Amino acid sequence: MTDLATRRPLEIPALDVAAVRADFPILAREVHGKPLVYLDNAATSQTPRQVTEVFSDYFGRYNANIHRGLHTLSDEATAAFEGSRETVRAFLGARETREIIFTRGTTEAINLVANSWGRANLKPGDEVLVSRLEHHSNIVPWQLLAAELGFTLKVIPVDSRGVLDLEAYHALFTERTRLVAVNHVSNAFGTINPVREMAAVAHEHGARILIDGAQATPHQPVDVVAIDADFYAFSGHKVYGPTGAGVLYGKASLLEAMPPWQGGGEMIKTVSFESPTTFAGIPHKFEAGTPAIAEVIALGRALEWVQGVGLDAIAAWEARLLAHATTQVSRIDGLRLLGTAPDKAGVLSFVVEGAHAQDIGLLIDQLGVAIRTGHHCAQPLLAHFGVDATCRASFAAYNTLEEVDVFVESLERVIGMVR
Repeated sequence: MTDLATRRPLEIPALDVAAVRADFPILAREVHGKPLVYLDNAATSQTPRQVTEVFSDYFGRYNANIHRGLHTLSDEATAAFEGSRETVRAFLGARETREIIFTRGTTEAINLVANSWGRANLKPGDEVLVSRLEHHSNIVPWQLLAAELGFTLKVIPVDSRGVLDLEAYHALFTERTRLVAVNHVSNAFGTINPVREMAAVAHEHGARILIDGAQATPHQPVDVVAIDADFYAFSGHKVYGPTGAGVLYGKASLLEAMPPWQGGGEMIKTVSFESPTTFAGIPHKFEAGTPAIAEVIALGRALEWVQGVGLDAIAAWEARLLAHATTQVSRIDGLRLLGTAPDKAGVLSFVVEGAHAQDIGLLIDQLGVAIRTGHHCAQPLLAHFGVDATCRASFAAYNTLEEVDVFVESLERVIGMVR
């Protein structure tokens, strides 16, 4: 890893993996009589005890609704909830806390942009660029809206390594291009996209860029200002936090101009039958109703945990795990890796000749190894590579080189069984 300004190698502190693992009691359990080897982190990461403790603390000491109450419990809950907003702001490098909107996850965040910014700004004949690498959550909302409003979706192609074709990306722009919707890291292949460069190109053409950061935030530092992202979304459960809590970052000027997506309590200033309803300022304009209070507080605690461990150290360790796993599985006869980008996160996606991914996933679970099999909500990408399912092993800070070896040995054993 290098300093982007000087191109000199950065000194990255070593990760104390044993200390990290001690924070995750679930890693001590057995599955089918075997020690658990959890390699499905791209779907959902495990949660450290510092995060799970938030729930018993919240419900045991200050369970109350936020913002509207004047009593002590409400004040404490509001302070903790808004404290998480500041934690997220710092984590993303955003300029203001009002640019941070809490959602249920990346999917809801993207749908919010589609249904608020998209409805207000996209017209028949306009164009939205999405990439072949996208998760369905960054494809389907735009398809639904395009069918309704009459704009066109254009697809940024990938090469044989699963790398976006940037020449083609440049060529796709026209005077009608309004938005680029692209992931920061592919959930299916682990490809890290050059989103800073892509944002610059989009802005040169007067377009906005929305970045799906669900797979980036657990693995590398993110600075939305340096990227110049217009919108950036991520989910808590991918980054050692709880399900049901996520984030949409948006530039304040864009959020202020966007209409509300959902109506209800909290997002209003005044409601009357005699005159038009007026709305709260950002971010509350986009947070209708009672939010997932405990989950949002726990998300903030998860990001504090990640920052305490150090994202640079996590990235360096996961790169070592990925390199070791790639070397080992590449020796297996009939195994084909999909997604061989030179710059990728800790995701290993593969198919095995003569063996269905589903069979491999079921059998390797019997040996205590948890991987993901299927289309990974990326059917257009897998279809492009001529497959309908892959096996995917994905790594986190708590995984070890020994676990990689167990995974490879188990995989070889299972392949021998199904062929």
